[in-house]
This record gives sequence, structure tokens and C-alpha cells, in this order.
Amino acid sequence: MDYFLGVDLGSTTSKAIILDESEKILGRGLTNTRSNYEAAVKVAEQEAMMDARFAFMEEELRKTVDIPQAQIDAIIDRYALLFRYEHFFNNILLLKEYTEQEVLTFSPSTRDDLRPLVADIFTELEKTAFDFYQEMGRDKSMFFRDLVGSQYMKLAENNGAYFEILMSIFDKCVLMIENHVPEMDVLDMAEKALARLIEAGGVSEIQEGIEKAFAVASRRPMNIACRVGTGYGRMRLPYPKEQIQSEILCHGLGAHYMFPNTRTLLDIGGQDTKAIQVDENGIVTSFHMNDRCAAGCGRFLGYIADELNLGLHELGPLALQARKVAKISSTCTVFSTIEIRDRLSLGERREDIVAGLHKAIMKRAMSLLARSGGIKDEFTFTGGVAKNQAAVKYLSEMVYENYGDITINVSPDSIYTGALGAAMFARRRVQ
Repeated sequence: MDYFLGVDLGSTTSKAIILDESEKILGRGLTNTRSNYEAAVKVAEQEAMMDARFAFMEEELRKTVDIPQAQIDAIIDRYALLFRYEHFFNNILLLKEYTEQEVLTFSPSTRDDLRPLVADIFTELEKTAFDFYQEMGRDKSMFFRDLVGSQYMKLAENNGAYFEILMSIFDKCVLMIENHVPEMDVLDMAEKALARLIEAGGVSEIQEGIEKAFAVASRRPMNIACRVGTGYGRMRLPYPKEQIQSEILCHGLGAHYMFPNTRTLLDIGGQDTKAIQVDENGIVTSFHMNDRCAAGCGRFLGYIADELNLGLHELGPLALQARKVAKISSTCTVFSTIEIRDRLSLGERREDIVAGLHKAIMKRAMSLLARSGGIKDEFTFTGGVAKNQAAVKYLSEMVYENYGDITINVSPDSIYTGALGAAMFARRRVQ
């Protein structure tokens, strides 16, 4: 069987989707976009290919064992987490190697002081890696930099005099990992994950079936018949020109796949916002994009999170705790950060300010939708910002106020919409 790959190279994240000949989604890949676009694409592709292998294993497991589907799903989810842990731990070892090499570039006295500090940090990281990843690794939007960075920082803070140096070393070395495509021994990692799954217990009665399903899935050929790329950085993709597609068209087709009755689509990504109108076949009839800058996009929220010393994922829940919504004058990054500081100095609650920022972003998006032709039933919200609960809340309220009781679709996998559309274009190129 042939398979089809779509890649969406965004400004902050790179996504990949694999479809089979029946246009069923088999694998999803997600990574952070780094300075090396080619590396980002390869990592996203690797993630999608491995995710497809898990789908093959689930398919084989259904044939070989007689247990409820929910139990099969739980086994595959657990196995996938254990596999990703092996990759995570290998990256910790690589980070340790790069860090030790970087320490050698300092003067002899500083080097002698840093060596035991680095050794202590990585001893603790390695010791706690498994339990930490089992708790935090399920969130695929948390990348290696985020996961290990939070732990590394806590440990580095114990060495006050050298904290800044240790963090600058981390920033340099983690960037080296992000721009390096690992030559993974996938089969070895998969076998280690399988051994951990069996060792943990609870699957002894179906162990033989699991091992058989693994053997079949790991040997199954995967011929990618066509690749199509899209996204903010699509012109940097290592694909022929004819395999590069407009992100507007890809998002329209991807939204139609997820929600066939979609007629209006809003996509808020890291660097731009797109308001798109589509027909009953997912073909774009009109669209409008934000102009000039990334104000009101995902990158804007990232700047706000940095200004408030928060994680990006914390903004939505914080905004939902607001007692009143502050009226924010501008969604310009420069002016809004000044306004935030002024309001905080006047004693306004962070929750109220963040809620006001979310509402301001959604007002800007509503203006864009109006210019594209308004909102028609059904309305689909996609992009990384669609995972933000506060953004969804304020957008839903504004849609109801201005357009009435319209069906609003938000998928937990909305970040993959562009890659999904690209994969569908890849499938159609071969037909």
C-alpha cells in the first residue's frame, strides 16, 4: 500500500500527517520549528512515521488478541509513551555530552568549578527522567527544550553564582540538539520500550500477541508515494516546486476533512491569522490574512507569557480566572507590554489583564472574519491558539453576539489542519 505525507512548516511548530490510500490518518508528527528548517521537517516526518507504526501495531493487536478495544488503546498509548521516553533519554545523554564539551571552552579555574556542578545536574536529570517523563511526556506540545529546560533550571538555581553561565550553556547546547537530526536506532528503541511494557506487568496473558503484533508492525513496508509541503516556511522545504502548496488551500481542505460542513474557517497560528471561506467541497472561495505584523497571533501570546514570566500553556487557564476583563488598548507587542507593566503597577490583577489581552486578540480576529465575508454555519477554529481555552471562550461569545447560534467546531488536533490538507493534496496528485 502507498502512503501520503503532508508537512506544514510553521513559524513556531512543524507538523506532519501520513494518510493511507483511503485517506485515513495513520500518523501525526509535531516538533518545534528551529533555525534549521530541514532538520525540523525531518524530525516531524520521523515522528509521523513512528506514530504510523503504532497504528499498524494496534491493527495487528486487534487480530491477535481477544480483548476490548479500550484495553488495546491503553496498551498502545502506554507503549508509544515508553518509546518516546527512550528518545527523550537519548537526548538527555546527548545534551550532557554537548554540555561537557562546552565547559571545556572556559578558563581552567571556571572549568574546574563548573565540572562538578554539571555532573550533579545530569546525575539528577538521569535519575528522575523516567518518572518525570511518565507524568509530563503525554503532552506532545511540550518539546524536549521545554521538558528538560524546566528541570535543568531548577537544578541550576541551586548554584547561584554560576546560574547565568549554566543557563547560557544550556541554551547553546539544546539548540545544537534541535538542529541535529538524530540517527536513531528505531528498532532498538522500540524493543527497549516493548521490554519496559512487558516488565511493568499487566499484559502477561497477551504477551505473545503483543510481541507478534510488534514484529509484524515493525517490518511492514511504508512507501511514501508523494509528499506535499505547506506553511509559513514552505519555500524552504526540500521538496520540488510542484509539491509545494498554498497554506490557505491546505487549511481549507484540512478543515473540510475534519468537519465536512465547514463554511468559514479561522486559523490563528504563530505568525499569522487566516480567515477563510470554503464551499461544500472544501475549496476556498475567499480569504483574508492579517497584515503588517504578528500582533494578535500565537507569537504575540508568547511575548506576553515571557513578559509575565509564565509558560504559554498557562495563559488560557489564568485568563479564565478573571473577575473582570481589562480593556486593552492595543495588540501591538511593544505597546501592549508597556500597558501590562502600567496596569500591574496600578494594582490590576494579572488574571484580568490576560483576559483583556485574549479578548483583544479575538476582536482583531472577528474584524478579519468580517472582511473575508463574515461567518457562515458551520464555523471551524484551528491553529495552535485553538488549544487556548480562553481564546475559544471569547471567540464563541463574540460569534454568538454577532452571528447568532452558529455551530463552532474546535478539534484537539486542530494544529495539524494545514498538514492534513497537504497530505490530501499529496493523495490527489497520485490519483
